[in-house]
Amino acid sequence: MSDPLVAQLLAAREGGGKLPDTASQGLTRARVFAVQEAVAARLGPVGGFKVACPKDAPIVIAPIMARDIHPGPAVIDIPADEEVGVELEYAFRLIAPVPDTNAPDFETQLRAAIDLLPALELVRSRLADPKGAGAALKMLDNQLNGAVVLGAARRDWQGIDVTRANARLILGGDTLLDGAAPVPGGDAFATLCALARAVGDHCGGLQPGHVVITGSLNGLPWVRPPVTAKGRIDGLGAVEMTLAVA
Repeated sequence: MSDPLVAQLLAAREGGGKLPDTASQGLTRARVFAVQEAVAARLGPVGGFKVACPKDAPIVIAPIMARDIHPGPAVIDIPADEEVGVELEYAFRLIAPVPDTNAPDFETQLRAAIDLLPALELVRSRLADPKGAGAALKMLDNQLNGAVVLGAARRDWQGIDVTRANARLILGGDTLLDGAAPVPGGDAFATLCALARAVGDHCGGLQPGHVVITGSLNGLPWVRPPVTAKGRIDGLGAVEMTLAVA
């Protein structure tokens, strides 16, 4: 029998009622992943993953649907009354299969199997209280992913230090970031490695062509459309996303 949370999440994506905080009751990690699998089976194919490695907590893994990944500059329609978030991030794209995670040179092989890109994540929620929701409920909702917009890929990225970032993000008329920015988890590539080791065959596993986003460089500002986000990571490039009124 299908988990009722699957139907509720799918309905919320179509404009139905959003999940209340009470949905977190009895929400185990195994159930979260089972619901993610079922939702992805309806909305997929999966085009990548959102990942985070919080301190003293299990890794956060959430699939991103391929239909929600766009080359920049992109225009995305949003209802006028919907509040959404915007995050500038390091992203990786697999250009070859993931190497054997048990290989002694796994990380060296993985570095050669990926491109690096600047990305803007659109944060959208199917939860009634996304700002106050607990970790399990957010992960149930694919970690609030709405879309990912990508800048140009760098194949020769290995000289870029992804343990740090000097970046700029302009949202509408406001400059939200201009200078040094902490990298979530301290190392974007280490975060990717952690995902590769942990994801297994969840939602089909990591595949060539998949995009992995590794956490916000600018926190999580919430806005309503219309607004244009312009991001840049020094040494990597620029990315742009316009949120238009649906």
